[in-house]
Amino acid sequence: MSDAKDNLISIFIDDVEVKVPAGINLVDAAEMAGKEIPHFCYHKHLPVSGNCRMCLVEVGTPGRDRATGEPILDENGVQKIMWMPKPIIACATNASPGMHVRTQSNIIKHCREGIMEFLLLNHPLDCPICDQAGECRLQEFATDYGRGYSRCAEDKNVKPKRTKLGPRVILDDERCILCSRCVRFCSDVMNDGVLGFTERGSYSTLTCFPGRELDNNYSLNTVDLCPVGALTSTDFRFKMRSWFLKETKSICTESSVGVNTVVNSREGVIYRIKPRENVEVNDSWMSDSGRLLYKQVAMESRMSDYTIEGKPVTPDEALQEAARLLSSGKSAFIGSANSSVEEQWMLAQIIKKTGDSVPCWLVAHVGEGDGFLISEDRTPNFRGALLTGLTDKMPEDKLSALGAAIDAGEIDTLFSYNECPIAAGLSVEQIKKVKFIYMGTHHCDASQYAAVELPGLTVFEKKGTFINQQFRLQRFEQAVPSEGTLNDIKSLSAVLAAVSSAKSVPECVDSIWQAMSQSIAPFKDISFNSISDNGVLVDGSAFEHLPFVEGKSLHYEPKA
Repeated sequence: MSDAKDNLISIFIDDVEVKVPAGINLVDAAEMAGKEIPHFCYHKHLPVSGNCRMCLVEVGTPGRDRATGEPILDENGVQKIMWMPKPIIACATNASPGMHVRTQSNIIKHCREGIMEFLLLNHPLDCPICDQAGECRLQEFATDYGRGYSRCAEDKNVKPKRTKLGPRVILDDERCILCSRCVRFCSDVMNDGVLGFTERGSYSTLTCFPGRELDNNYSLNTVDLCPVGALTSTDFRFKMRSWFLKETKSICTESSVGVNTVVNSREGVIYRIKPRENVEVNDSWMSDSGRLLYKQVAMESRMSDYTIEGKPVTPDEALQEAARLLSSGKSAFIGSANSSVEEQWMLAQIIKKTGDSVPCWLVAHVGEGDGFLISEDRTPNFRGALLTGLTDKMPEDKLSALGAAIDAGEIDTLFSYNECPIAAGLSVEQIKKVKFIYMGTHHCDASQYAAVELPGLTVFEKKGTFINQQFRLQRFEQAVPSEGTLNDIKSLSAVLAAVSSAKSVPECVDSIWQAMSQSIAPFKDISFNSISDNGVLVDGSAFEHLPFVEGKSLHYEPKA
């Protein structure tokens, strides 16, 4: 019954033979076969606890004589299936060859009805005001597997509401079904055993240990894990109904880990960011700080006007003036590891057209890594800058060499893309010595001195790709529209066309990938649409000689 080539075994779910990986959990095996085994406490990235009992199934195995080991046959000569006398929980049972599983028998239906009745015994009927409504497993399973009515005539046990577990998480305790997902995440994933249960029976309560609060930077993962509306986010609480939200796949820009995310928005406004499962990168988790990055879209410091010498102009006028300045003298460029692969490639083409010896500086953004999903490199795409040819060296903390070149009169025009030169070590006096072109999403200390200002878009307002610390190429999609601002690729394309006098230059992500796949070996045969949700590993071996920071390898991985 075993398929050695793929390490698959045959099991029977509701009398249908399916092939699944050997030893797989029965909940996951059923999902692979298109069958749902309802569950609350089980989660594929957490240790099994088996305390909700919702996943009860009947299990049988081919019978064998204990004395001889020979198969036990029925009157038709077919090996008998020896069914266990009572249902067992699927979450703690692994598949074995020839196993039979019943998920829809009468006894299983009665078990599920009883479990649902027990879970709803003290649960409040507040679905209309619950943040989890529309994506609540209790709500769904009560409809699909519940009895449909209650036999309890007693008053419900009222528990505390609006209990603050930490700065970002609030507990509505009367909704809690004691699944312990949040407890296991803190203790087994974060090694921070801050949560636990106190009291007994109907009075059991989720709480923090005395003198502690849920304040680590991954606390909001407990909200994602909660199958009901017990744990809520202070940032998202009562802001929007889940069924109104549009989901867009994206990538977190907090660091080079490249956490996969889902951006939830409605009518051009972002309301929350949640992690998207990718077992190769971040499992199902993300940091609290990364969830708040969407607030940059509506910050007061956002750039919106195209200007020349501080005066608003049309986008075309500003772009043509930028191209004229870059073509009229010696230029220098400050690139960004926060830009997408496509934008970095476009900037590299502009640099080539303004002179082969024109340098490009990258600014280092370094912080302390947490050993989990935040790396020391606080940019999402430094590896992209290496592969696209934008740079071949490490980013610099201070652009002292660039400042010296400006002081020596070697630079006439400075183009800075998504980086503040003053924050990177240049002085106001040095910026005033050159014609300064600033292209970015937000005003900075240096933008007020710009001869030309070109507003750009945040990662939420465009699509493209990043390359993370594993050299994994990952795509992100546009979540919300921009208002009056050209896409960065359109702006760079206009500048490239002007400085090169070319009749045709790439103007979109797809056409850029056509060019890159032909000219960059690690990108051969890759198109934007061919990149899967899990990303594509590309060859970064040519840059293994480069250290990252403090002797760390470019392949620095989060600690297990």
